[in-house]
Amino acid sequence: MPHQPHAALYIVATPIGNLDDISTRAAQTLRDVDFIAAEDTRVTIKLLTRLNIKKHLISYYEHNRKESGSNILSRILSGESCALLSDAGTPAISDPGEDLVRLCAEAGIPVIPVPGPCAAVAAVSVSGLPAGRFTFEGFLSTARKSRFEHLNEISNEKRTMVFYEAPHKLIRTLSDMLTVLGDRRIAISRELTKIYEETLRCTISEAITHFEQTAPRGEFVLVIEGKQDEPLTETDIEKSVAAVRKHIDDGYSIKDAVKKISTESGTPKNTLYKAVVSSEPSQ
Repeated sequence: MPHQPHAALYIVATPIGNLDDISTRAAQTLRDVDFIAAEDTRVTIKLLTRLNIKKHLISYYEHNRKESGSNILSRILSGESCALLSDAGTPAISDPGEDLVRLCAEAGIPVIPVPGPCAAVAAVSVSGLPAGRFTFEGFLSTARKSRFEHLNEISNEKRTMVFYEAPHKLIRTLSDMLTVLGDRRIAISRELTKIYEETLRCTISEAITHFEQTAPRGEFVLVIEGKQDEPLTETDIEKSVAAVRKHIDDGYSIKDAVKKISTESGTPKNTLYKAVVSSEPSQ
């Protein structure tokens, strides 16, 4: 593989547990860049030792990102190349690396992804829940008010939702989810790609019971089903038909009346139209 170009920031995904998941391209990028910005240099040294790579490391994490980010930016602008690494998975996803990416983008510095492991995607892939569309919600706030505001904002979300959570907050988070979202299906993955990897598929209430009996250990990814539409009852359709007929009596065309009531009630237009037509008295 040719030497990577200079004056660029590489967003390098690293293993989330199993070090064998490092890609050939990621390893080569780490060999070729001038220096590495790491969330925790102690963690990154273990990976580099495994790959037999010696490289200058600088620390870049939540509490030094302003000062360190400015230093990294200056070095890249002077012609060096940098690889950004988080402790595990893809940097800049629910991670302070997003600030560095923005700084580089604003300065016109190329930002190049070197894709690989991502805990959220791995968990969705084994969840057994709808994966055609999903939304990543990251970590919930530790502040109770903010946490409930977040959950209330997404309470009507129909897509599958993905959260990260730490073991000591897991039961509290699940309890709050049960309160706001109701007892939905959930898949909880822990220690992905590691020796004790496990995915529990159940309901939120069943998960609470499980972890009250079995102390949570490891880092967790929660995959929760989106809000499901309530099945229409015969009474619901009858009410919608009556509302359509009232609008028709008020001068609406049947098409406009059906469209209006369909939007207001959630009853599918085709279903409502057929019900209105079939209920008309015979001439």
